[in-house]
Amino acid sequence: MYSRIIGTGSYLPEKILTNKDLEKFVDTNDEWIVSRSGIKQRHVAADDEATSDLATKAAQIAIQNSGLNASDIDLVIVATTTPDMVFPSTACIVQSKLNISGCPAFDVQAVCSGFVYGLNIADLFIKSGQAKNVLLIGAEVYSRILDWNDRTTCVLFGDGAGAVVLSSSDSPGILQTSLHADGSLYKHLCVPGWVKGGKVDGSPMVQMDGGIVFKFAVKVFEQTARELLTASGKTIEELDWFIPHQANIRIMESTAKKLNLPLERLVATVDHHGNTSAASIPLALDEAVRDGRVNKGQLLLVAGVGGGFTWGGALLEF
Repeated sequence: MYSRIIGTGSYLPEKILTNKDLEKFVDTNDEWIVSRSGIKQRHVAADDEATSDLATKAAQIAIQNSGLNASDIDLVIVATTTPDMVFPSTACIVQSKLNISGCPAFDVQAVCSGFVYGLNIADLFIKSGQAKNVLLIGAEVYSRILDWNDRTTCVLFGDGAGAVVLSSSDSPGILQTSLHADGSLYKHLCVPGWVKGGKVDGSPMVQMDGGIVFKFAVKVFEQTARELLTASGKTIEELDWFIPHQANIRIMESTAKKLNLPLERLVATVDHHGNTSAASIPLALDEAVRDGRVNKGQLLLVAGVGGGFTWGGALLEF
């Protein structure tokens, strides 16, 4: 028994925040942001939009595109760093909003690697026979944990949600997965705050050592890609699309060059989405499906790296 992606969906908040908009209240400019990240704009959730709202809208589209009904879903996984609340899980809230009951629902917290972690978990549930149709969502509202006076972080992130439905299949879909973590590096990318006595103790804002994150990401993206290709017996030449976590165009293009992968086979949405953390891979995948780039039978490589540090990827036939 194998697992395959049979439907994709995404949702982006209505509000768009451009680099020109940021210039009005942050000490930065469009040229500086684009040259360092490739980002030109990002979406920002409305005050009354929660992560579960974005996730639910993306999920509804993915379920519709899969040809299934919500009642067919027997596992809900939400990869997120920005849950609606301390508990219950955002997955349980999404399950309620989709009017599904009874099946397991839980969150995965691996920051920007959350979607690939969730993909591995979904694949294992299906292969073991514990689930037949899995709804996997990456959803984030990063605008709530950004210091809008810190130009090194606030210009990079955006809000959004992407979703996929995976189903059991007689033919291979998810060919190979790879997951890793190195907790010794956690301080270089984190939100070091927690709830204590009804108040936030520590900082509730993203803190990042950009230089260390950049170098580490380029290294492990290449390592992950080669690990997956070697384990599956595939080559770079056979790869149709590389869909990495959309953190920074320089990281993505540097990885492609190290792999000798033509840039035209790199799916990049970071310019108009920003870094949407766990949502970035399914958002990019859905966009590429909708505009006709990604088609059935093609070989895709997805990879993510995020706080933890966590990293990993998956090689799959779409």
